[in-house]
Amino acid sequence: MDTPNTAPLAGIKILDLSRLLPGPLGAQYLADLGADVIKIEDTQAGDYAPPALRAVCNRNKRGICLDLKHPDGQAALAALARDADVVIESFRPGVTARLKADYATLSRHNPRLVYCSITGYGQDGPQRDAAGHDLNYSGYAGVADQMGCGPDQPALSNLPVADILGGSLTAVMGILAALVDAQRTGRGRYVDIAIADGLLAGAVVPLATLNAHGDTRPAGADSLSGGLACYGQYRTQDGRYLAVAALEPKFWNTLCQRLQRPDLLPQHRDGDATQQAQVRGELQRIFSEQPLAYWLALLGGADCCVSPVLKLAEALAHPHFSARGMVQHTRHEVYGPGAHVASPVKMSGFQFAIHRQAPLPGEHTDQILRDAGYTESGIASLTKRGIAR
Repeated sequence: MDTPNTAPLAGIKILDLSRLLPGPLGAQYLADLGADVIKIEDTQAGDYAPPALRAVCNRNKRGICLDLKHPDGQAALAALARDADVVIESFRPGVTARLKADYATLSRHNPRLVYCSITGYGQDGPQRDAAGHDLNYSGYAGVADQMGCGPDQPALSNLPVADILGGSLTAVMGILAALVDAQRTGRGRYVDIAIADGLLAGAVVPLATLNAHGDTRPAGADSLSGGLACYGQYRTQDGRYLAVAALEPKFWNTLCQRLQRPDLLPQHRDGDATQQAQVRGELQRIFSEQPLAYWLALLGGADCCVSPVLKLAEALAHPHFSARGMVQHTRHEVYGPGAHVASPVKMSGFQFAIHRQAPLPGEHTDQILRDAGYTESGIASLTKRGIAR
């Protein structure tokens, strides 16, 4: 029988040297599952993510500031690494070696250490030193080419899929796999995560089209991007949208019956692009005749894969996510009030909770150094000289 509320990663200590989004969010996923995550920032700019983003990517962590350019700051990091399980960093290749914060250095202090580097393009290859952001990685991975309503209408997503899918989630996968092996063998591993690699690995739908037809279809023309009338978003009379995803015949049949349009039944996924465009136009005409609430009432309870396109605030207030315990509202002492989305990982014997708000820079410095074996006078010396704060 499960022990109630036992965090699966309790006892795992993680040093998070990363900044902005991919690394901090991945580390937060692990913190939410019970790991003791220590956010390590430099004593100057630190993690320069905007406060609102910092607040939702760093909860359940402790915070310390160290000057890793100073030998005593490097010594403090080594002391922390001696009993750590994981280090996560997101500097450009070569930076951690100059700071003596690289895998080769820290693993000498702790051979079972799992060390994960998250970069845009990885530790080798011709792009390794190139600067980039989510859109650049999507461009190189052939994913940006698939986003949009057509070749002349590329789309930008406010969900940074490269950073999260290619970076955060891929890093968590690698870290957990290496942790299992380290516990089994006593030897850690170096985990090289390239955000562009992770996104490329997720491009399975356009890859299937490429393998089957010798090329991908243009943006807006494949089955899931607008090529089928039965799969798309349709504007309603009041300017809202319905998400129609009636890919299987049974869902399409139910939709056509509710719309009292049996003539559309045979035009589900048959015909060329011209015919699909005609069906799409007819569906748009139908849905534009009534507001969203009308369609939700008409199609409510019908097994036809039609749903409202909610705004984020509406999603956070939806009864389903409330029932799943997915939304918590908190107030940070500096960043103010805000909503948090809970860990999406549900498992027996564990209940997610926000134990700590995102730490302020250096909020737990004394406590963390004390845990690492520093005396009060040693801590005072580091802080007085600006090596820790």
